[in-house]
Amino acid sequence: MIAALTLLLVFQLVGEVIARAFGLPIPGPVIGMALLFVALMIRGGASDDLRQTANTLLQHLSLLFVPAGTGVVLYGDRLAAEWLPLAVALVGSTVLAIAVTALILQALTRSRRRDGETKS
Repeated sequence: MIAALTLLLVFQLVGEVIARAFGLPIPGPVIGMALLFVALMIRGGASDDLRQTANTLLQHLSLLFVPAGTGVVLYGDRLAAEWLPLAVALVGSTVLAIAVTALILQALTRSRRRDGETKS
């Protein structure tokens, strides 16, 4: 478990270093996660130790929402004062995410149909 946690933290650190070195607007942990994904694809999947460690972390994922809940309580007055831009951003980003997902699904479905037709 220690080796798997170390691996996860090393990829997070590498992502953070890349984000800061190049001044990217993407968070370092997201870059690290993408690098870990690529490494696992090249390697052929996760080891049993990494899989077990990741599942353990996912079981306790709700603990990561405690700081966000604390922030909502702490900045409640500011959230109340700026509710309209926040609501517009939340609704807009949700609609945009659904639309992009639908377009990608549609493109992949068309691509799969074409692949099926050419094989027949």
